Amino acid sequence: MTEKQYEKGDVLFREGTVPSGIFFIKKGKIKKYKLDHDSKEHIIYVANPGELLGYHAILSEERYPDSAAALEESVIAFIPKKDFLDTLQESKVLSQRLLKTLSHEFAVLTNSISVFAQRSVRERLAIMLIVLREKFKAETAEGEEIAINISRNDLANMVGTAKENVVRFLKEFKVAGILNANGRKIFVKDVKKLVEISNYS
Repeated sequence: MTEKQYEKGDVLFREGTVPSGIFFIKKGKIKKYKLDHDSKEHIIYVANPGELLGYHAILSEERYPDSAAALEESVIAFIPKKDFLDTLQESKVLSQRLLKTLSHEFAVLTNSISVFAQRSVRERLAIMLIVLREKFKAETAEGEEIAINISRNDLANMVGTAKENVVRFLKEFKVAGILNANGRKIFVKDVKKLVEISNYS
């Protein structure tokens, strides 16, 4: 594998292109997204360090079904298609791990589609903040406050709404004492309250 540094916004691969290998996240976070006919981004998944990207297309021998870009400064290892497929044939552990990852991603996607279809922007934002807090928790040292470090634009694309709506509800949550914000960073103070708002059962 070869390692490469990506800045925020750098694209790993684009929807519809032919895959030449897979990507392993060593550091940082990557967003998987689709563009609609107005070129608006819809973020469908956020991947953490230790996750693999781009293997769906290789396994199904198709083009990339979505695009991927860095949400923050990231270090990504690239594994050429042939090396990946050779290893997959030899390693039982890798194929089991990929199956597990595929199932997880599929569950996340199915869940988010059904969850988001029936909920208001306020509820969807609450759910997304709970999910992102878990994502950022993984790299927070013990005793440190968990900071969700994300642009309001990316957050709006995840929630599926305009940036103005996200800013308005974040302000409302802040006034209610549910969270604090410092620049891009969001600090959740009351997860229980977010769960109540999310109406998630």
